[in-house]
Amino acid sequence: MSSNITVNGEARAIAEGTTLADLVAALGQAPQALATAVNGEFVPRDARAGVRLKDGDAVFTFQPITGG
Repeated sequence: MSSNITVNGEARAIAEGTTLADLVAALGQAPQALATAVNGEFVPRDARAGVRLKDGDAVFTFQPITGG
């Protein structure tokens, strides 16, 4: 079975049981270089493995801005 989600506004099908950590790895970008949010809620890097994505979820990835 698969679930349909959006990643940065683009539709994407994922396998049922996929975690946010799995998705970030599949995107091919360095996980430490991305910040993530699911359905508008920020998800810290160390919590991604515990977030199972489900049908209809909206994932947003972005590069955090640092500095002062």
